[in-house]
Amino acid sequence: MTDRVAHSDKPVVAVLGGRGMLGTDLVAACAAGGFDVRSYDLPEFDITDAEHLRGVVEASDAILNCAAYTDVDGAETHAALAQRVNAEAVGRLGELAARYGRWVLHFSTDFVFDGTLDRPYVETDAPNPINEYGRSKLAGEELLAQSGCAHCLVRLEWTYGLHGNNFVTKTIERAVTERRLVVVEDQIGSPTPTTLVADVARELLGCRAEGTFHLASAGYVSRFGMTQFVFERLGLDAELTPCCSSEYPTLAMRPLNSRFDCRKIETLLKDPLESWQQGLERFLRQL
Repeated sequence: MTDRVAHSDKPVVAVLGGRGMLGTDLVAACAAGGFDVRSYDLPEFDITDAEHLRGVVEASDAILNCAAYTDVDGAETHAALAQRVNAEAVGRLGELAARYGRWVLHFSTDFVFDGTLDRPYVETDAPNPINEYGRSKLAGEELLAQSGCAHCLVRLEWTYGLHGNNFVTKTIERAVTERRLVVVEDQIGSPTPTTLVADVARELLGCRAEGTFHLASAGYVSRFGMTQFVFERLGLDAELTPCCSSEYPTLAMRPLNSRFDCRKIETLLKDPLESWQQGLERFLRQL
């Protein structure tokens, strides 16, 4: 870190993608933690624009990057765009951070894995993405590491929040409009609120953690079981039927096993990670 960064009373933190679902909660959490937070997002800020990126890195003490191309199915037909946003721009961010001595917190995904393991994934498991979105995110991880900047890489899964569309809100909308839903029961993971991610990110920012970490709520559930939980808590009267992923084809393949082993990141946190049920119940009360 430079002297300016090390001696700053109130570090300047840039949140790239700061108006998105995760970014909005990150901005709020970091501001509550006493940081001078600057939010950057489209259309004024484009992470693929080298000059935009250089100006932000130069003016900041730390950069939290949640700007991404996140349309998993869309990436199958827009692979070049996904690579520009999720890989090339992240590599450029790393190079600039190394040049200016800045710390970067970058978010990745469970989609870097193929989902074939019979246990939760640890950080050292070999990635093997099965769709273009996962390939672009893995390329971003690799380019960031090659840049040599001080960075923390956090892989997330099944995130939901109040400030964007997600599986939970889409499922509730479908329950109201369609009254009959078919949901896959062979995809297993941990529904994770963006508020939890934001709180953990604030802790990582405070200690300038470095390395690769997996982050998700505690416990595991299927997409079908998660939907059942939502319907029961909200008293939704809709017909719910389980199916296999092979019966519900999408443009992009999804990993069946998205379970994370989060013991590594928990060693850095002051509190244990809450259960997926706690986080989801609180979210449903806020809707």
